[in-house]
Amino acid sequence: MAGGGDLKGGCGRSRLITEINVTPLVDIMLVLLIIFMVTTTVVVRDAIEVKLPEAATGEPRKVSLLAIIVDERGRMALNGRQAGEPEVRAFIRRERKKGVSLEAVIAADKSVAHGRVVRVIDLLRAEGVVKFAINVLRKES
Repeated sequence: MAGGGDLKGGCGRSRLITEINVTPLVDIMLVLLIIFMVTTTVVVRDAIEVKLPEAATGEPRKVSLLAIIVDERGRMALNGRQAGEPEVRAFIRRERKKGVSLEAVIAADKSVAHGRVVRVIDLLRAEGVVKFAINVLRKES
């Protein structure tokens, strides 16, 4: 038995331990794996709060990013919240009054009619948002 109390063989000579008992190593690795799995869900957040230092020459960022999602039923969401066209228009107007340049990323379900996506683009352009991108998955070649 590896790690047993008596290292003497049957004839009084000490014998060498030639096998490695990996059970404690496996136990430790499993505990570490569980700890890492639990802590990564706590560490990864949508936003990390930090206190930024002040600088005399710092400039505020004048660009705001709009995330517009159109689901399979054609419903629209703005920055993660359900919103209709009037709410999107109001949000854009509020941001533009602040002097913020707006850019939009449109993510539409592939089953949404082309006309619905064009309508969203038209809404953005009518409100002065001229920079936008359409979110797609990269196709593996």
